[in-house]
Amino acid sequence: MKTANTFVIVLVTAPNLAVARKLARAALKEKLIACANLVPRVESHYWWQGKLESSQEVLLICKSRKPRLTQLEALLTKLHPYDTPEIIALPLAAGTARYLDWWRSETHSAG
Repeated sequence: MKTANTFVIVLVTAPNLAVARKLARAALKEKLIACANLVPRVESHYWWQGKLESSQEVLLICKSRKPRLTQLEALLTKLHPYDTPEIIALPLAAGTARYLDWWRSETHSAG
């Protein structure tokens, strides 16, 4: 395994598969992510505007790099139908060298 201090996993929820696919394709076209996994039928429970809510959503698991996060956030916020979309980035500790090399090359990011 190779250390991966510039790599991040970005989690984004979307209301349905069509929106999730649109967000993934847009981020891929801009080389802001190397890959997006779409996990359908995620059941979300949360507080919204003082009320306890629940909904069925799609979870996007996006592979990105720290230098691309500002652009990725701007793109997702622009295209996302939610007023306050969930866009959170988690650091990656390590990964296989070959996979990380591919990830780096697909996101065209320095560093």
